[in-house]
Amino acid sequence: MSGVVSVLVAAVLWGTVGPAQIWAGSGAHPVSLGAARMLLGGLLLTVVMVRPAGLRTLLRRGARRWVVISVLVTAAFQVCFLQAVERSGAALATATAFGTVPVVSGVCGLVLSGERLSRRWAAGTLCAVVGIGLLLLPGGGGRADVLGVGYGVVAGASFGVYIAATKELGARGGDLDAAAPVSVLCAGLVVSPSLLVAPEGLFTARGAVLVGWLALGTTALGYLLFTRGVGRLSAATVGTLSLTEPLVATALGVVLLGERPGPLAVVGGVLLLGGLVAVSVPGRRREAARGPRPEPVGR
Repeated sequence: MSGVVSVLVAAVLWGTVGPAQIWAGSGAHPVSLGAARMLLGGLLLTVVMVRPAGLRTLLRRGARRWVVISVLVTAAFQVCFLQAVERSGAALATATAFGTVPVVSGVCGLVLSGERLSRRWAAGTLCAVVGIGLLLLPGGGGRADVLGVGYGVVAGASFGVYIAATKELGARGGDLDAAAPVSVLCAGLVVSPSLLVAPEGLFTARGAVLVGWLALGTTALGYLLFTRGVGRLSAATVGTLSLTEPLVATALGVVLLGERPGPLAVVGGVLLLGGLVAVSVPGRRREAARGPRPEPVGR
């Protein structure tokens, strides 16, 4: 499976998070839900992916700080994103968060790795950001909430930094198969006190099904696929490919939640899709022409 396909499938899975949270209606607090999702999903990822040799690579001098950064931004993303969904709805929260990702990931790639921001990236990201703006305008089909939008922006910035940190960790010899489980599991431990403060809704039938899907489908499988693909692509490209998530969230909002986007939202969705095509299709051609790249150390 190519890097582009792996990241796109992961983005599709992650695009179900917001709609699933609203559809389940479990009443669970977003922070507690995020903690349960990370702890269970991170534990499964650890069992499947982590090997002692991989863990040792994360303790190298150049890798340790990027592990810490990955843990902190993973925790911030989970907490802020689920809060944004609760306040602003699935489609709007996902659009806000992942409209922020390509800008942050592209700038981080430029600053940290000297990655050149191509005209294709600029055009694709511009289309995507304009599309997000149309979704946020009155008549775009969302219920705009200032604090909810703020949570979404912080979540998107956190994920953009996570993309760049993952690439920096791999460049310094860190095993990315071990890094993703460690980041998710440790982030779950960071916010785990919320399980004692607000456990309501997690131990109902709806809550259990929701936690199961978020942990196993969107976290364990999603991060596994993302880890397989991120090492083969630039941070800017990965950030823009992640814009698949608001498209999925919007589609599920229409089908499952009865959300009815207006004309502006439709135009915004088309622009988002155009941005994805601008980045992903040429990327596949370049990878095919260059042949497979070496896997990161430890795989």
